Amino acid sequence: MKYDVIVIGAGPGGYVAAIRSAQLGFNTAVVERSELGGICLNWGCIPTKALLKSAQALHYAERGAEYGFAADNVKPDLAAIVARSRGVSATMNKGVEYLFKKNKVTVLKGTGRVLPGKQVSVMDMQGATTVYDAEHIILATGSHPAELPFAPIDGEKIWCYYQALVPESLPKSLAVIGSGAIGSEFAFFYRSLGVEVTIIEFMDRVLPIEDDDTCAQISRSFRKAGIKVMVSSSVKSVDTTGELCRLTVETRKGEETVEAEKVLSAVGVRPNTENLGLEEIGIELNRGKVPVDTFFRTKAEGVYAIGDIIATPALAHVASAEAICCVEAIAGLNPDPVNYDNIPGCTYITPEVASVGMTERKAKELGIEYRIGKFPFTASGKATAAGARDGFVKLVVDAATDKVLGAHLVGDNVSEMVGGIVAARNLGITARQLAGSMFPHPTMSEAVMEAAAAVHGEAIHI
Repeated sequence: MKYDVIVIGAGPGGYVAAIRSAQLGFNTAVVERSELGGICLNWGCIPTKALLKSAQALHYAERGAEYGFAADNVKPDLAAIVARSRGVSATMNKGVEYLFKKNKVTVLKGTGRVLPGKQVSVMDMQGATTVYDAEHIILATGSHPAELPFAPIDGEKIWCYYQALVPESLPKSLAVIGSGAIGSEFAFFYRSLGVEVTIIEFMDRVLPIEDDDTCAQISRSFRKAGIKVMVSSSVKSVDTTGELCRLTVETRKGEETVEAEKVLSAVGVRPNTENLGLEEIGIELNRGKVPVDTFFRTKAEGVYAIGDIIATPALAHVASAEAICCVEAIAGLNPDPVNYDNIPGCTYITPEVASVGMTERKAKELGIEYRIGKFPFTASGKATAAGARDGFVKLVVDAATDKVLGAHLVGDNVSEMVGGIVAARNLGITARQLAGSMFPHPTMSEAVMEAAAAVHGEAIHI
């Protein structure tokens, strides 16, 4: 059978590509060997946020006296927390299935491989292979957890996010290697449930891609929560032969030993490009990634690649944006290229972290003359009423144009606030225009307006 478009992979890049293709009138099929929705819906973004919501609810319950109600003997029910998380994923999985049916996308269950001549072979669960023709083939195969050579993930003592999402019991202690979003979120979750947690980070700060002020705030928050933080520290070996794992860590003060019942390896992801048949169609990887042009065309005619397998940030919303751009280009709609300078990022710990654009450190490195506007949530009426005064909104603004180079937010629910700043940056709105916009009172979002006013020393509530 021949399709106009075959998408290999049904994650947030693949399923969006398939649905948009069908919406534009293409006869579309999607190949998926596992659950619809990919890692994000089933083993990543969505179930992790469900766990973190449970941790946040527990956190509020434990502070019940502050809010005027009794909450004695509050205890987490791990089985119920995990079951809720899996239920949330199942619901979203069914949602993708519904959207495929609604848009008449054919699901080809199995493992996809690209063949010369614009063909895709699909091997089903029984090992039978069927070959399909396609005018356009979109590769959206995602990624898998990276492993340290001396600490292979065994699923027992050394975990990746798969095991961390569905623990049968809580370990007494957990060592987390890496303090990016995955490592930080699981560190916060497990600490919230009473586990002794140690974060080991190679860089000199936690959440190292974030602005320095954000890193400092989160480091304080982690320590306040009882999480041990080791930065500028490199894990040299992990010994799992004893009852506890023994990690040899090189620090600024010399070599130290960290012991923990479990180790979470959170050192990033690697693209799923193996056994895709790329070599057979003339595609050579560049540092493990598939080279593409602005509209995600590969060297092979009619073959495209999006998401974690190309050299762009491995984020679900990036993959989805690439999917829409790729498909609309195929349809001749002349879409705008994806703006990689305006990608929001969020870390769903407490307090949350959200950011977009340039850090202050980066502006200095580039020699850009800039101004800073900052508003602390300690001065926010809504934050004070909510009992969530930790954090701030910080804007990095071009001194010459007054346009927002970057925004960095730490606080309660700031992941819901950063989207407005992304839109403002897309439209080229200046700090003065942001400051002159009317924000509702009292809200956490007012901090954006106040930070914008602070750029020119005109903030009212500081």
